[in-house]
Amino acid sequence: MISILIADDHAIVREGLKQIVSEETDMKVLGEAEDAASLFKLLEKGEWDIIVLDINMPGKSGIEALKELQISHPRLPVLILSMYGEEQYGLRSIKAGAAGYLKKVSAPNELVTAIRKIVGGSKYISPSLGESLAETLGGNSLQSHSNLSDREFEVLCKIASGKSAEQIAEELYISVHTVYSYRARILEKMHMKSSVELTKYAVQNNLL
Repeated sequence: MISILIADDHAIVREGLKQIVSEETDMKVLGEAEDAASLFKLLEKGEWDIIVLDINMPGKSGIEALKELQISHPRLPVLILSMYGEEQYGLRSIKAGAAGYLKKVSAPNELVTAIRKIVGGSKYISPSLGESLAETLGGNSLQSHSNLSDREFEVLCKIASGKSAEQIAEELYISVHTVYSYRARILEKMHMKSSVELTKYAVQNNLL
C-alpha cells in the first residue's frame, strides 16, 4: 500500500485528491496537513511513501518546506502540486529537490500516474518542463527572473498579479516594510524601475 501525505491549505482540494486516490486499491491518503507546521508534525508520527505538497500555503511556502524536507527527510519523495503553470514554479521546484511537478487542473488525469512513477524511483516531468531543464543545464536560461531567490520570485508574481503590499504581507506572514524591501531588490536585480515594468515582464514571460 502506497502511503500518501497531502499538504494543502484548502480542505476542498484535499478532499478532491483523496477522492481521486480512493479509486486505487494500492494507495491511500493516510495524512493531511493544512500548512508546513502541520506537515512536519505528521512526519514525526508516521512513515510515508510520498508527500503531495501544495506550493502556495500560508506562512512557510511549499518551496521553503521542500528545501527543509531535503535536509530532514532526503529520501522521502515530494510531488509539488500547484495552481501555477510550469513557467512559474516548475523549474524552481525540481531544482529545490521535488520529484515531480503537477498543475492542479491536471490532477484528475495525472495524479495517480505521477504518484506511481515517483514512488517507483523516477521523476514526473512534463515535456515542456523537461525542455526548460535541458535549457538550464545547457546554460541557455537567460531570463531575468532566474536570478531571483524563491521568496523574491514569489513576491514578483504577487506584485504582477496586482496585489498591494498589504495583501502580500498578509499572505506571506511578513511585514509591509519587508515586502517593499523585496520589491526594491527585485527591481535592482531585474534592472527595472517600477511595478508596471515587472507586470509587463511577467505577462510577456507567462508568469501569471
